[in-house]
Amino acid sequence: MSAVDDSPIALVRPQDADQTRERRLTIARRIATTIWAAIVVYRTVTTGFAFNRELLLLYICAGLLAASIGQGRRMLYVIRDWLPFALVLVAYDLSRGAATLIGRPTMWHWQVDADRWLFFGTVPTVWLQERLKLPFPPWWEIVISTVYMSFFILPYVVAAVLWLRDRDEWKAFVRLFVGLSFTALIIYALLPAAPPWAAARCTAADVTGGPSDPGCMFRSARGVPDGGLLGAMQTTKDSANDWVERIVGRGWGKLNLQTASALIDQGQASVNLVAAVPSLHAGLTAAIAAFLWTRVTRKWRPLLVTYVLVMAFTLVYTAEHYVVDILLGWVLAAVVLLALRCLESWRSQTAAAEKSGTLTASQQASPVTRRHCP
Repeated sequence: MSAVDDSPIALVRPQDADQTRERRLTIARRIATTIWAAIVVYRTVTTGFAFNRELLLLYICAGLLAASIGQGRRMLYVIRDWLPFALVLVAYDLSRGAATLIGRPTMWHWQVDADRWLFFGTVPTVWLQERLKLPFPPWWEIVISTVYMSFFILPYVVAAVLWLRDRDEWKAFVRLFVGLSFTALIIYALLPAAPPWAAARCTAADVTGGPSDPGCMFRSARGVPDGGLLGAMQTTKDSANDWVERIVGRGWGKLNLQTASALIDQGQASVNLVAAVPSLHAGLTAAIAAFLWTRVTRKWRPLLVTYVLVMAFTLVYTAEHYVVDILLGWVLAAVVLLALRCLESWRSQTAAAEKSGTLTASQQASPVTRRHCP
């Protein structure tokens, strides 16, 4: 008689299999995220910070893909959701070509005249560099260089955190970022405007007719008669250069981070150098602060205000923007925020009306009316 094998048969329950699979995917995500972080750190140490926004987007998308392994369509959503940011960068690079195609002359005089009018005959950029600029960058120029460069990093970091935590909040932020950026880009194409550092290098004769890229833009302001369009500096610190300079990268140079300084000072052929009015640096900074205002605790709000004000000081002191550029950047941010708030209010009311069956023809035809806005 053969022996009967009465040992228990091991059964694998479906939920056990699911738990095992999820553990393996969790381990895979952690390994992939660790590898991604190691690569980013290595490249940062060896080649410098990713101030190139295209490279920064690549870093962020790669990290989000690593964190989404095994989560179905979420990996595809990374590409779909982050495409608008890439389109903004492409549009920015093309905005100079659009301005040339449209044929609008570049504004050189209006901004400096507006600043002189606002400050009773004084150009704030000239006044600040007369009194604060030293032969070598002091420690606080490291701070303002960092604040300036945060414009190229912070919006994408905020978007990445929101994408991981709350997609509705992320969508709201993307609408703000894209709406503000594309509105500014349209203005740049229609009304190209030169920044202060360029005006300091050019005379009225150099920019007759409103050229967008006169040769004077690519020379030093040293020896330009009467300080160019900005006017001459009357006083300087001992041994400091007695002309207005584009010095936003000096702080990074003090830390031997020459990559960032070169990116600013040398520029790229495709970058729009006459996209100064309104200041997108100032506008986007203010928009981010306003967006986060109700989403952070009260103790963080002074930091948001400080960030906006330090950015404004940085842009004027380093000759990146006029004060009027900054004021118009803040106005543009306020207009876009209000427009998005009105649109969101209309969408909410429309959805509620459709659900209750009370939507009228006039409400359908008029998406934004006064009653939708605060």
